[in-house]
Amino acid sequence: MTRPTLLIYAKPPRIGLSKTRLARDAGAAAARRIGSFCQARAIRAALQAGCRTFLYAAPDTTLTAPASALWPAHLPRRSQGEGSLTERLEKGWDEAPPGPVIFIGADSPDISPALLRQAVRLLARHDAVFGPAEDGGFWLFGQNKTSRARAPFRKVRWSGPHAMEDVWSNLPDHASIGLLPMLTDIDDLGDWRAWSRRKGPWRPPAIHRKRLQGH
Repeated sequence: MTRPTLLIYAKPPRIGLSKTRLARDAGAAAARRIGSFCQARAIRAALQAGCRTFLYAAPDTTLTAPASALWPAHLPRRSQGEGSLTERLEKGWDEAPPGPVIFIGADSPDISPALLRQAVRLLARHDAVFGPAEDGGFWLFGQNKTSRARAPFRKVRWSGPHAMEDVWSNLPDHASIGLLPMLTDIDDLGDWRAWSRRKGPWRPPAIHRKRLQGH
């Protein structure tokens, strides 16, 4: 099997740039800490999964930013490009070599190397794979890139409960689909509170004390 390509789509957890919905309720500093926590776990998992991994970063100014604990120097960076999320995902698809291509974001703290390796195994037996998110979106999408395969990201209702359904409907009718466990994407304070209640010891203590006390 061709070595899989793993594309991580992320913005740096910077105040005013990412996690803006979370920041409205949790505060900018707490949103940055939560974003850093989620992103660190996702990137660490990706680097341990055994794939050919690229960080698709935005904005372009981050492409030349100094390496950090979150974005290590050995993790190659590429531009997401301009335009809609559809156009940015299609750019990653077009630039990936033939073989299994896997897309993840950096919003789910439960992404693990084992789950990413499971996605690779599913793509060995299926045309595509989804990691469903609780909000109707997905934390992972993978598809085998062949001369006939096309990116299924057109006319998708992003950031809503129909995102996974729309991508799925864009795949060929005969496509075989594999499914991974459902995870939580942390998009707002309600997501963080629900995840924290389930996971307990994994939550950063400072954020829990300041923002989530009594919930």
